[in-house]
Amino acid sequence: MYIQIKPELEQFIQAQLASGRFASANDVINEAFKLLQEREQRIGVLCQKIAVGIEQIVKGKVTDGEIVFARLQEKIRQIAEESSE
Repeated sequence: MYIQIKPELEQFIQAQLASGRFASANDVINEAFKLLQEREQRIGVLCQKIAVGIEQIVKGKVTDGEIVFARLQEKIRQIAEESSE
């Protein structure tokens, strides 16, 4: 497979190699694809969670935002008190 890389990306790869973090251009590119795969997986999970949330909204299974924030603030207050003891 032949891939043409833009000059600015080639400079980035060279900078990564110069930093000593990677031993080869292949290592840099493999890391980039690994991160892309992880991002795509996270996006997939988020899309599933959004679909569940939309379904809950349609069914009326929602909690008022003010109540949610009040509960979170109370938890934060409790944690702060526990850590100061």
